[in-house]
Amino acid sequence: MKSTDNIDSTTKNAAFRLGIFDLDRWQEIWFTITHNKSRSFLTAFGVFWGMFMLVVMVGAGVALQRGMSSQIEGFATNSCFVWTENTSEPYKGLKKGRNWNMENADIPVLLNKIPEIQYLAPVLFGGGGTNNVTRNDKAGSFGIKGNYPSYNLIDESKMVYGRYINDIDIAEKRKVCVIGERVYEVLFPKDENPLGKPIQVNGIYFQVIGVARHTSDINIGGDAKESVVLPFSTMQQAFNQGNIVHFLAVTAKPGIKVKVIEDRIREVLKAQHEISPNDKKAVGGFNIEDQFNMFLYLGIGIAFLIWFVGSGTLIAGAVGVSNIMLVTVRERTKEIGIRRALGATPRNIITQILSESIILTLIAGISGLMVGVGLLSLVGWALSKGDQFFKDPQISFTVAIAALLILLVIGTLAGFIPANRAMSIKPIEAIREE
Repeated sequence: MKSTDNIDSTTKNAAFRLGIFDLDRWQEIWFTITHNKSRSFLTAFGVFWGMFMLVVMVGAGVALQRGMSSQIEGFATNSCFVWTENTSEPYKGLKKGRNWNMENADIPVLLNKIPEIQYLAPVLFGGGGTNNVTRNDKAGSFGIKGNYPSYNLIDESKMVYGRYINDIDIAEKRKVCVIGERVYEVLFPKDENPLGKPIQVNGIYFQVIGVARHTSDINIGGDAKESVVLPFSTMQQAFNQGNIVHFLAVTAKPGIKVKVIEDRIREVLKAQHEISPNDKKAVGGFNIEDQFNMFLYLGIGIAFLIWFVGSGTLIAGAVGVSNIMLVTVRERTKEIGIRRALGATPRNIITQILSESIILTLIAGISGLMVGVGLLSLVGWALSKGDQFFKDPQISFTVAIAALLILLVIGTLAGFIPANRAMSIKPIEAIREE
């Protein structure tokens, strides 16, 4: 009699569940998950850890990319730099090992023969020396550069005070200068406006027209913070540089590979200065675009590795969810059989099992997502105190949504095998199950 009452009670409970669609179904899902807390926790931890690691690795990858980008902020990535070296081959009666210089006359020739050039800026480097830059009783040892206005379009500096050199400064050979932040700190009291104030550069007076803050970590010809920039033409005249050009900074027009104009510049300069076309050492150069592409491909590789490893960890967690659901289905064989006997459709059974799998996966995954985002925020706050190569680790809203969609797919797949197992149970055999 007691056994019959138990069967009737089980039957009534199954029938009651069968007719309920909303709140009771969610209560049943929650009961199933919490029925064996330790087993559910250990199973969910695999998904939690997979999502946590995915979020942390994606955030770290983003921070690394932002750090690399900050190193070249304001620097034209489609640029190259060219300078002179001793020749390595004899040519037209001239011996190898010859020293040669680029000249002012080369600039219009290059612009005329290479229309793919966007900006071309000749540069001069001045001699340093002990305390070569002075103001009243303050002095410092700094680098001296002669630039064109176009140089600031290639290697941008943001102006803390005043302006950069312009075309009128070049044309009129004005005795003006733009100083770096460190030069300003040494020569001027804090917060003093330096504009219009004279300083001495190698014994010659120049008027300060700007204080520049260099945004990238790429420094050509010395640290930009510790440099004094003069108009190119002024520096040639004031320091008896003649018509010599020490260095060329060049950018390519959009859609043109920098390598193309770099090779063309070498060809034109060799022809201008009677250098063998086969001499590979006479013209030195550095291609920023190649370096930038290397970092770009490195970033793509890191992103692929992150998603590959993170997805693999999530899939491993999903296998654990699938296993726990198989155990759950085995434990509920009798209940599922009663449902089938009372007329439960395949859709009812499959929906129930899939719902439990998806909910368990989402709870674990969202927890991992939240903990991962919290850790990234904490690390980002700690790193915000200085300029590090590893900057602002975080994930975007798009990445978070993509991760949740992956979780949804994984949860569905994890419940698919257990759901099929439940559908294969025959009602009569299940009711007899002890």
